[in-house]
Amino acid sequence: METSELIFNGAKTTELVKKYGTPLYVVSENYIEDRCKEIRNDFLGKYPNTRAAYASKAFLTLEMARIISREGLGMDVVSGGELFTAIKAGFEMGDIVFHGNNKSKQEIEMAIDNGVGRIVVDNDYELGLIENYSKEKEKITKILFRITPGVDSHTHKFISTGQLDSKFGIPLSKGSKNTYIEKALRMQNIQLMGFHFHVGSQLLENTSHLAALGILIGLMKEVKDDFGFETLEVNLGGGYGIHYTGNEERRKLSYFVNPMMSMLNIETKELGLSMPRVTIEPGRWIIGEAGITLYTIGSIKEIPGIRTYAAVDGGLPDNPRPALYDAKYEAVIANKLNEERDHIVTIAGKCCESGDILIHDLKVPRLQPGDILAVQSTGAYNYSMASNYNRIPRPAVVMIKDGIDRLIVRRETYEDLISREI
Repeated sequence: METSELIFNGAKTTELVKKYGTPLYVVSENYIEDRCKEIRNDFLGKYPNTRAAYASKAFLTLEMARIISREGLGMDVVSGGELFTAIKAGFEMGDIVFHGNNKSKQEIEMAIDNGVGRIVVDNDYELGLIENYSKEKEKITKILFRITPGVDSHTHKFISTGQLDSKFGIPLSKGSKNTYIEKALRMQNIQLMGFHFHVGSQLLENTSHLAALGILIGLMKEVKDDFGFETLEVNLGGGYGIHYTGNEERRKLSYFVNPMMSMLNIETKELGLSMPRVTIEPGRWIIGEAGITLYTIGSIKEIPGIRTYAAVDGGLPDNPRPALYDAKYEAVIANKLNEERDHIVTIAGKCCESGDILIHDLKVPRLQPGDILAVQSTGAYNYSMASNYNRIPRPAVVMIKDGIDRLIVRRETYEDLISREI
């Protein structure tokens, strides 16, 4: 008999709500494993001298770090907190890539002390910090320079990072570029390995990646001609998009990596360059569709002739993306999955903010308080961006493997909210 409730990765969502409450982040370990397998088959196993680093800013817990390590991927971190999580999870430090546009002195020292594999240098200030501390510790630190290739990624301006006017990366004007590279090559405790770019997030086409790669290959040729420097590594970032709504569809990894690897192979040979080691950094592509968020419907307010608001017990604190980016989501009523969706409601969060709206004009069955809303594709940038605005405790996180649930982050309590206060 067809079930009338949402089953997620073999688990009944209504039973998860009874057990753990709402709001609740639910993550499929099987889905994560499938994406990691695709990376191994279609990139790491297909192309020699490659590696993949999970962009942990999308979603990071101790358990996620353990899964990524077990699946044979490295990790991209952007802060001391993310690095600390990787350390506590027992992650191999040589497989860590440390990013960030304003790494503190303490973060740089933490990275060097723990032997991270690569530091991606964003500016002259941190280049000096890395050199000074490496010299003090009598270590050689391997770095990449992040470049701003100057391509339009056709994504939301808040998640576009490859344009010339960006807070990220070194500019590619000849004077600026030469200053950075000359300085790094002169430093005794720094080993320049190559270059990194990231053109943006939630990209469903590969045109901006290929445009940026063309610029990067040109840079590789220039630095060889000008300085005799052979680029040993290139990091092509991530940003591969997923399905959120409508016709958006997650592309296979091969759609992005095959054209880039072909371009690199052909053009490096034509220019007399060595083929560098290639790294990619998928994050959302691995975790985004692996997650859903469950909420309980509370008040239902009909404004005749205008709109019906259905409020949930979460909102902006557990998912700020609709307010930040005007992000769109699909959702279903988990306990009425097969009932006719003949009503239109706007899903409102519980915060004291007019902008706390999760979904506009969602088709649903007739709602009652206590119904369960399941919002799809919330694995990326929901838990990781969650806050305590309005003093709302952050949700628990549950991992599902083959239908079996386990708690990986407990729900915050009111006591947690004041635990650091004096």
